[in-house]
Amino acid sequence: MNGPRWKAMRQSMTPLFTSAKLKNMYYIMDKSAQDFIDYLKANSQKLKGGVYETLNMFCCAAICAAVFGIGTESTFDSPFLKVARKAVDPTFMNNLKFFIGNVSPALFKLLGLKLFGEYEDFFIGSIKRVIRYREKENVMKHDFADICISLQKNGIIKDQDSGLELEPTDELLAAQAFFFFIAGVEPSATTMFCTLIELGKNPDIMRRVHKEIDNVFEKNGGNITYDTLSEMEYLDNVLTEALRMYPPIGFLTRMCIQDTVLPVGNIKVDKGTKIFTPIFEIHHDPKYYPDPEVFNPDRFDKSINEFNDLTYMPFGKGGRLCIGSRFSRLQVKAGLVHVLRHFNFRTVVSKGGMRYNKSQVQLRPKNVDLELIPRDLMV
Repeated sequence: MNGPRWKAMRQSMTPLFTSAKLKNMYYIMDKSAQDFIDYLKANSQKLKGGVYETLNMFCCAAICAAVFGIGTESTFDSPFLKVARKAVDPTFMNNLKFFIGNVSPALFKLLGLKLFGEYEDFFIGSIKRVIRYREKENVMKHDFADICISLQKNGIIKDQDSGLELEPTDELLAAQAFFFFIAGVEPSATTMFCTLIELGKNPDIMRRVHKEIDNVFEKNGGNITYDTLSEMEYLDNVLTEALRMYPPIGFLTRMCIQDTVLPVGNIKVDKGTKIFTPIFEIHHDPKYYPDPEVFNPDRFDKSINEFNDLTYMPFGKGGRLCIGSRFSRLQVKAGLVHVLRHFNFRTVVSKGGMRYNKSQVQLRPKNVDLELIPRDLMV
């Protein structure tokens, strides 16, 4: 979706991700994280490997519960998890459709392609049922479904600049929910996985994180809220550094909207040209990040260093910055706080060393796993 249609939808969805809305949703994320810890303790085989898939379960449950009001808080084998796995499976056909959609949207439409096929239909049908149920029972949860109902009551979605008007049909809103789900589950699980990989490789850093988390838990009577989570500055730096080293996607795609000449190299770029920005390469450029292969959360400690924000773009940049970026960070931190409160991690790299699974959908390490070792909290 581009142009006025994209702007109209963006404006209508922005209220879902204000600080007030995120604060309202945090208790659901926290409950999902606590349920996840109970699940891990009851399924000890999950502590010995296959951790990425296990984290995927948490992210699926949390996003379904917090954003869509779908009750998967304690169900870590839901049909939505199966959709998340299969929809982004890096098969040849999925990669081909993703490539065509990026390079030639017109051809993609002409061929009648669906990026996520039957999974899209399943998800959209489920979201439509949630919306209809909420309307019928007059249920409010301050989440995505409530935004959808509000838009339908208003009767129109309008781009203020162009005057374009869209009818907020079930199909249109459910499609937005589906793409938010797909964009939120796998990348969040990847970010958690990569953060824990680096903590497992750097025990001194993990000890600092444990100390900060333990102090905040003890200070607040064992409870973590939206406000107390913000007290964990070192954890925030750890997550920021993990997103630098392992951005969820390897590149950004943008389209030039007017003829221009780049100031560097005097390169002419015509209107309509697709521009690909290599996020991974920028994040690993020693010109911007000295010793880029070293995991160093202190590089983002504002009291020690300054960094060029223009070179940091795990969620994109500019007007098309990922609308759910704040939600994603909050969800990941909620999960990390609880798993790190209860477990130590050991990184296990297979023969041949860690490599990257460079699918068209996301960038994820492979040939590496984690072991979870319960902590003795003496509580």
